[in-house]
Amino acid sequence: MQSRRTLLISGASTIASTVVTALLSPRAMSAQRRLAPLKPGARIRAVNPGTWIDPDTDLKLLLERCDEQRWHLEIPAAVTRQWRYFSGTDRERSSDLTAAWNDPTVDAVLTVGGGWGAARVLEAGFRFPRHPKWSLGFSDTSSLLLAQWAAGLPGGIHGSSGGTDAQWQRTVDLLRGRPVEPLQGEPRRRGIARGPLVVTNLTVATHLIGTRWLPSLKGAILVLEDVGEAPYRVDRMLTQWRSAGLLQHLAGVACGRFSWAKDDILPGDFTMEEILEERLGDLGIPLVLNLPVGHGRPNEALPLGSQAQLDGQRGLLSLIP
Repeated sequence: MQSRRTLLISGASTIASTVVTALLSPRAMSAQRRLAPLKPGARIRAVNPGTWIDPDTDLKLLLERCDEQRWHLEIPAAVTRQWRYFSGTDRERSSDLTAAWNDPTVDAVLTVGGGWGAARVLEAGFRFPRHPKWSLGFSDTSSLLLAQWAAGLPGGIHGSSGGTDAQWQRTVDLLRGRPVEPLQGEPRRRGIARGPLVVTNLTVATHLIGTRWLPSLKGAILVLEDVGEAPYRVDRMLTQWRSAGLLQHLAGVACGRFSWAKDDILPGDFTMEEILEERLGDLGIPLVLNLPVGHGRPNEALPLGSQAQLDGQRGLLSLIP
């Protein structure tokens, strides 16, 4: 059976219809206006703040995809560095991120790899500069995406540089400031919610509770996903979120893909969907399950901090232009 770390790496109540609108802070609104779409000639820096990847990892497709957009992708040798199960020491990985974010000629930061390690970079002292920048990643990178939004900086995209051409095209459209199609999930609790998106891996975000890197969820539409976690462990994590008061002021909540080993569920156990609906369905807000987001395919990209609408009756998550 694959370990959770390996799996992460391989991913490299019925209510009356209401509308809840969340306001961004003045700093975040200002930053959002300043963040320009990626244009031909843009420079993208690859980083690996988590687990080491094989030096022979083939990144040719990613290079070709960036070339097609006339984006210059830089892949430093450091992305295949190794220190135990990390891609370098905490200080080295923090230095890599700092260099990428502080380089004024770099327009976007793209994470390759995954596993575990990004939160250690935050703990080691990495801080986002005051200017916004595009960044792309998911899974372990969720800690950096959440910290980026907590710092009031837009531009973080929860998504993957891999996957099908159609999945990549959605990511390109977001980076280039183009509209994208709504995502279809399965409706569970009716209502319409509007607010800024917060998209994350559940396990990663759970381990940021009590830190400065978990952004405010007041008025937000929260989208959760996970891999390799049995239903009872998801139950345990969501119970912690509830006990910590983190779910009480959401505008809406949706779940992407949750996957687990078959023998994690025994006869008579709750199914994953039953746990998600039982732990999230009594919040009095719209609830949608099974969005095409997270580990596996497709992993459709979503931008943190962007205004969105969640339709709990139709199961649709849409970005608001």
